[in-house]
Amino acid sequence: MVILSLIARLKDRVDALEKWPARFLAGGLGLMSAFALPPLYQIYLLVPAFSILLWLVVGAATRWRAFVVGWWFGGGFFAAGLYWVAFALLVDAAKFGWLIPFATSGFALGFGLYSGLAMFIVRAVPGQNLVGKALVLAASWTFFEWVRGWFLTGFPWNPLGTIWAFSDSLLQGASVVGVFGLSLWAVLLATLPGTLLERGRLALGANVLAVLVVLGAWAGGQARLPDQRTDTVPNVRLRLIQPNISQSDKWNPALRESHMMRQIELSAALPKSGGSKPTHVIWAETAAPFFIAGHKPWLDMVARVTPKDGLTLLGAPNIVPSNSASGGPFNVTNTMLSIDDKGQITAKYDKFHLVPFGEYMPFKNWLPLDRITQGAGSFLPGPGLVTLELKGLPPVSPLICYEIIFPGEVVDPKGKPKWILNLTNDAWYGRTAGPYQHFVNTQLRAVEQGLPVVRVAGTGMSGIFDSYGRVQGKLSLGETGFLDGDLPTALEDPTLFSQYGNKIALLLTLIIGLIGGVFGYFPPRLD
Repeated sequence: MVILSLIARLKDRVDALEKWPARFLAGGLGLMSAFALPPLYQIYLLVPAFSILLWLVVGAATRWRAFVVGWWFGGGFFAAGLYWVAFALLVDAAKFGWLIPFATSGFALGFGLYSGLAMFIVRAVPGQNLVGKALVLAASWTFFEWVRGWFLTGFPWNPLGTIWAFSDSLLQGASVVGVFGLSLWAVLLATLPGTLLERGRLALGANVLAVLVVLGAWAGGQARLPDQRTDTVPNVRLRLIQPNISQSDKWNPALRESHMMRQIELSAALPKSGGSKPTHVIWAETAAPFFIAGHKPWLDMVARVTPKDGLTLLGAPNIVPSNSASGGPFNVTNTMLSIDDKGQITAKYDKFHLVPFGEYMPFKNWLPLDRITQGAGSFLPGPGLVTLELKGLPPVSPLICYEIIFPGEVVDPKGKPKWILNLTNDAWYGRTAGPYQHFVNTQLRAVEQGLPVVRVAGTGMSGIFDSYGRVQGKLSLGETGFLDGDLPTALEDPTLFSQYGNKIALLLTLIIGLIGGVFGYFPPRLD
């Protein structure tokens, strides 16, 4: 009772805030909530953040004020969660450093609009019952996370469902509801404590049920996970190459030979601790920082360290014939090449989901800026998801860089791959939270699809995940070296998420939102 009395006094002070103090508080709460994301996982901070946000929104005098409060909350959340984007602009600080305040504020204010719209809906739903409002808040937040994943090409980075990645057991729910379903759980669990002041059975029951759902998810995850031993594909041994080359040096022509030789030496090194030799070698995104497909001497060098009857898979820019739409003599793609032990290119994959401002300039007719990556012009997108048949390997879905962050959009449903390969380059972001968050996004795709995922990053973090998302081997951020590991097998039975994608999470979101709308008509009980 003493605790509830203190919380009631806190709510009274929150309710008494004028509009600007309320907005500043919302921004601070959003910033605080970002500490629950990887790699910090301070998930307890979500409870005061979202509970007080609920009070601010319900107490807002108008829907507009509720929208602005949500906008400030989202601004704080995205400013803290995406601060690492500024580090990409420091790679060429003389040219792009001045953009840092505009980029960081643009991300915060732009993506903050989603949470603003979510809070507008919460305030617009009739009634004053806090339980109903809490359910609508969770549903609205989750819905706009999904919208953020596809609107204007999409950027589903840092969905709140990633907070569960500290536990392999809790992540298993993603095999059914995906990361957006995990987000729905997270927001419900964080917001419902703010309803306990109503002291009714509804508020207490909703909080108990939310806790039981999470405990049930943990128990179900524990039951789903087999022992730590993972079945592996026979006669396949992968070597992941992580050269740890800084982004400021990566495209320096004077260093090209040393960069390539470092990766060739790592490819040729003897296995550690008497392990078996690799059958396939994998380099990171744009590991060859030039048009290697047209350079036979370097193809021959790669062939010398490619295992006999095996392959080296590597990322490189690639020249493709021009078309009438491009207007230039040729186009450039961000490509993965498959090179055999004779120096022949046996397959390739072109990245299709390009990074705005990094690989192409959106609104280039209105924004007189160059993309921040090296080189002139924009990359040409590839045709889309494919499943490659590569010698000595099961069918694979290749993805480059942030293509891996899109839930439900990582495999060709007609191709039926047996694993996912993600080549990436996180050197842009240094030793920040960005590479850790990217790593967790990759982990979630393994759980959702029931497929092993191999991630190779130029500066880290590289790793192998089994079909349950468990890390089977990892190279740390900033580590130079290689990782040898077996390729885990895919699950025999497809996951529900792999069959229905985000539909299950969206259905649950709709149900929770509708229940919240009905509960909104229940009178709050304060005795």
